[in-house]
Formats: sequence, structure tokens, C-alpha cells
Amino acid sequence: MIMKTIFLIPTVLLVAAASLVQAQPAGGPPGDGGPGQGGPNGGRRRPPPDPVLIALDANHDGVLSTDEIANASKSLLALDKNGDGQLTQDELRPPRPADAPDGPPPPDGPAQGNRPPRPPSPVMHVLDANHDGVLSADEIANASKALLTLDKNGDGQLTPDELRPPRPAGDQKGPPPPPQG
Repeated sequence: MIMKTIFLIPTVLLVAAASLVQAQPAGGPPGDGGPGQGGPNGGRRRPPPDPVLIALDANHDGVLSTDEIANASKSLLALDKNGDGQLTQDELRPPRPADAPDGPPPPDGPAQGNRPPRPPSPVMHVLDANHDGVLSADEIANASKALLTLDKNGDGQLTPDELRPPRPAGDQKGPPPPPQG
């Protein structure tokens, strides 16, 4: 009887430990991000969606169609919370979540550490003609024409590859391009 008890106690402890290990979420503690650490971003949070693109892309398909570009001024004015006819930073950027950790700098903010500041999105770059961070009434009125400058292939619509900023040097995925020469 004593021999069975001595054998049974380690077996029960081993089974209990195995069940605890299996009950843990895959990849580590929740919310910490990266492979083996709860997500694909290595602990970094994905930036919030751009309210300007959300407003412009009425059907939310990721493409700005000819009609959406033509209605750009009206769509942008929907973001004008105080009705002053222009869009300031508080209307163009969502508020930072209260639980958000210190992360990368804002799109046109100062560099942190060795990282350069992120450039503004191509959409904001062409909409904000004087690059003051505010979309004036004139810039909003000119939105359709400004957006068409991003139409690389001239098809009258803006696809995700035309809306994305170019990758910074050194942030390329895959092997480097072959040397020119």
C-alpha cells in the first residue's frame, strides 16, 4: 500500500503540471506581441487605422474608387468635429489609447533613439499642400485633385500599393536587390 502511494503521488503531480502547461495560451502572456510572445509584431502594437483613409474609403474595401476620390472633400468634412471648415491634428488623429505603451513617434514627430521620424502617409502628404499638419478649407476643397497625383497607373482609382508609404531604407523585406552596374 505504501509503495502504491509513493508511486501515485508523483504521477498525480506530473499529470497536474502537464495540464497547467497545456492551459497556458500559446506564445506567451496575452498582449505582449511577437512570435513566441503572443503575436506577430514582437511586442509592438499596430498603429490605429488612419481616420482620413477610413473617411475617404466609404465602402471600406481598401481602394479609393473614382467616386470616392470625387467625393473626397465631402468625406473629409465629416471629420470636422468643430465645424470650422478645416481639419486640425486632433480631428485627423485618433486619441492615443489610455493603455497604450510608449511606442514609435507620431507620423511627423521627433525621432526616438536611433529611429528617424516616420514620414506622413502619402495621402496626408498630398492633401496637406503646405505641410503644416492642418487641412485648410482650400486643401479640403482641392482633395480630389490632390489625391489623383497618387494614381501611379492613371486608372482613376487608388489601390493599397498607391496609398502605402514607401519602405524606409534598411526596412526592406527579402533579399537586397542585385547591384546595378
